[in-house]
Amino acid sequence: MRIALVQIAATTDPAENLTLVADGVAGAAARGARLVVFPEATQCRFGVPLGPVAEPLDGPWASRVRGIAAGAGVTVVAGMFTPADDGRVRNTLLVTGPGVEEHYDKIHLFDAFGFAESDTVAPGDRPVTVTVDGVTVGLATCYDLRFAGLFQTLGDAGAQLVVVPASWGAGPGKREQWELLVRARALDSTACVAACDQADPEAAGRPVPGGGAPTGIGASTVAGPTGSVVAALDAAPGTLVVDLDLDAVTAARRAIPVLANRRY
Repeated sequence: MRIALVQIAATTDPAENLTLVADGVAGAAARGARLVVFPEATQCRFGVPLGPVAEPLDGPWASRVRGIAAGAGVTVVAGMFTPADDGRVRNTLLVTGPGVEEHYDKIHLFDAFGFAESDTVAPGDRPVTVTVDGVTVGLATCYDLRFAGLFQTLGDAGAQLVVVPASWGAGPGKREQWELLVRARALDSTACVAACDQADPEAAGRPVPGGGAPTGIGASTVAGPTGSVVAALDAAPGTLVVDLDLDAVTAARRAIPVLANRRY
């Protein structure tokens, strides 16, 4: 399965970010990718009020992404914000493409390192997988990487690949934690893990927003089912195209049957 991770530096303008999506999908599709993954908060970067940005899944922003995916004949995963019933928003992954229409609301909210995502974002409660070209793909978002149980649940559901759109917060040791967690979650689920982060704003030539909002460090990474790094990007915007060896997932689950052997 050929996938693409499109590492962008999203702005606060959803229309401008749609241009980034259209360009990223066109480039990835031209290189043969069947699944094109964008970061968390592709619709609008963190650091601004999210309520005015949020739209329903049948709203204009998601509908435009849907049209881009359909036009290219690929499945797209992109982070957006949808309204929640309690006045907050949900941190949502839109998944759309030929024969695929699903969404995932981020379960584990980033209430850490002095940031309180739950102040403005309501959590989801439903692990989600989709099928793309016959491959079961699990969905997770950013801070979810710190919770092995979700990845084990997705592995139990048959996920051979877990995609993780992110907007990883910068700070001491955070780059090392990012890579370690991507590799560890691949081991926990004996699946490929493809984590697509927002590019580092500074590396993209943009000012770094104040207030401690998590706006990305780059380093989008694909890990194989035994925890090895298959490929990775640096901090700047770019597209990573990878051919996944899904037979390696079957082999890993046979050799290291942690999903079958675990008792808790």
